[in-house]
Amino acid sequence: MGAKFENPLDENEYKKRTCERDEDIRGPYFRDQTAIIHSLPFRRLKHKAQVFFSPNNDHVCTRIEHAFHVASIAATICKGLDLNSEIAYATGLAHDLGHAPFGHAGERVLAKESEDVGGFIHEVHGLRVVEKLGNRGEPLNLTYIVRDGIVCHCGETPDQELEPRNEQLDLSKIDKKEVIPCSQEGCVVRLSDRVAYLGRDLEDAIYGKFIKEDEIPSAIKKELGQTNGEIIDTLVLDIIETSKRNGKLGMSDERFELVMKLYDFSIKKIYKHEAIVRYQRYCQRIIKQLFEYLIKSYDNWNNDYQKYYSSPVPLDKRFGEYLERMNKKLYESEKASAKIIVRDYIAGMTDGYALRCMKEISLPEELSFD
Repeated sequence: MGAKFENPLDENEYKKRTCERDEDIRGPYFRDQTAIIHSLPFRRLKHKAQVFFSPNNDHVCTRIEHAFHVASIAATICKGLDLNSEIAYATGLAHDLGHAPFGHAGERVLAKESEDVGGFIHEVHGLRVVEKLGNRGEPLNLTYIVRDGIVCHCGETPDQELEPRNEQLDLSKIDKKEVIPCSQEGCVVRLSDRVAYLGRDLEDAIYGKFIKEDEIPSAIKKELGQTNGEIIDTLVLDIIETSKRNGKLGMSDERFELVMKLYDFSIKKIYKHEAIVRYQRYCQRIIKQLFEYLIKSYDNWNNDYQKYYSSPVPLDKRFGEYLERMNKKLYESEKASAKIIVRDYIAGMTDGYALRCMKEISLPEELSFD
């Protein structure tokens, strides 16, 4: 009989919501899944980049596909370890709701532009999205265990083993990536994030001719697999078997070493590919200019909404509508600064919407003679 994986906190603590409500036939965690899937931030993920920006091919992975990948991988591992797959699936679906447009390139600009008001970390912002920004200012009202998994999901850290922290924290006070989730399911999602993106990024890079298949180190192809499906299968089974054997969630030494080799290979050959880096610089200029433009608009007009509405620039009108709505819902009570407001607004943009806004502030509207 394998090891039994238990969570450190009381079950009632995990089920707590921001606002109390009676649960229904779905149960608390399946209800979280439906709240996430039907939310506006989740819908926008289909037009946010995973690695390859604004792809002209429908088969290249976007942020929403990555969310589904993480959710399904995490749920599978939980089934293998007799954990709650509904918690893992909900957390996986929501883990990247805080991502900015243009992926980590956009995140870096928002972090720099808003560093004097707390900066920008997409994991931390994900909590703000589900707690405060939500559906036009209405929170998603998720359970504590799922919210904790969102803010603590960081998949860029080289975790081989994870044990859930044994204390309940005020999640709004978390301001760094290093905090470990307070549940086994949250830890599974954290591991699954890397399992999900490494194989898929490799597959997309080959498909897009960024790299050739024969460039992949032979040990990775032999021991992990040559396709995304093979890599996922290898790592999921390894995590389940190793965790059962050791009594602690994690990968075997052999597989973890190969994962790190694949990660290093991906950094050098994919994430730092000349075409990707060039596009990152372009995208970062867009985010920076949008940030500066909206800050200037706010400094000029503040909360005089009619000034935004009478502007010939469509972005000003939409930003004014957002500001009027969110001031009533959130910003007036928070006494939010201009940088926080602009950071929130830009972080919610899709890649395509950011490009559209950039055109609106850079190119004049065509004169009509009709």
